[in-house]
Amino acid sequence: MLVNLASRPLLLFSRLFKRLFAVAALACLLNLIPSSIAQAAEWSEIQERGYLIVAVKDNLSPLGYRNLTGELVGLEIDLARQLAVELLGDPAAVEFVPVANQARLPSVIQGEVDFAIAQLTATGVRSRLVDFSVPYYLDGTAIVTADRTLQQVSDLRNQSIAVLNGSTTIAVVRSLLPSAQLVGVESYQAALNLLESQQVTAFAADVSVLTGLVQAYPDYRLLPALLSAEALCIAMPRGLQYEELRHRVNDAIERWYETGWLQERIRFWGLPQ
Repeated sequence: MLVNLASRPLLLFSRLFKRLFAVAALACLLNLIPSSIAQAAEWSEIQERGYLIVAVKDNLSPLGYRNLTGELVGLEIDLARQLAVELLGDPAAVEFVPVANQARLPSVIQGEVDFAIAQLTATGVRSRLVDFSVPYYLDGTAIVTADRTLQQVSDLRNQSIAVLNGSTTIAVVRSLLPSAQLVGVESYQAALNLLESQQVTAFAADVSVLTGLVQAYPDYRLLPALLSAEALCIAMPRGLQYEELRHRVNDAIERWYETGWLQERIRFWGLPQ
């Protein structure tokens, strides 16, 4: 077999870059965590306490957000309440702790919560800090637009697409639509403003987020394809002492799949399956 020797330096550089990037990302996460941290509660302690403490999102429809009366609702809120039923026999036996994105993992590692159900994808870097459950939803990059002439992703060649600055969505869109013009924005609202003023044709982001946008603004629609796929999982503390808690959470999720409860909740909240 012939080997292209000229490609070896590029291959080695690519591998080295990926390793350095992973190390840098891990270092950034560790910098968010204070040197002295509390110990997360074990299953026996949770039983004695009598309720779960769960980190969630409160501004991310339809996963976790506040409705018009201020009540926390959404798919991930349903999951937390159902876990309270499975583990403690009471849907009200749960205390919600709304967190920003950068606080999701630290809240678990510092023992502030028992686990986080907050649009967390299981990555290699994150798995060095926490343990993840089996997936409960397959998220990923999707595209939303109001242009009815666009029927599929390939129709967006040479079009302008809004993307969040610094997001992994940028690499995904560039790989599939290299001729598209990407317009960086700092927030979902900024992307919506560009869509409304027709300064961009479409917006690429996580399908879970775009679903909430479409529900709030019916003039927009999701194009029928995911550009990437990422598993959403429950983040739990690492360590042998938490093994029973992890088993109980994973067993619950597997039962939800078997009974169809999870699929029904996903449909209820209007998320693509």
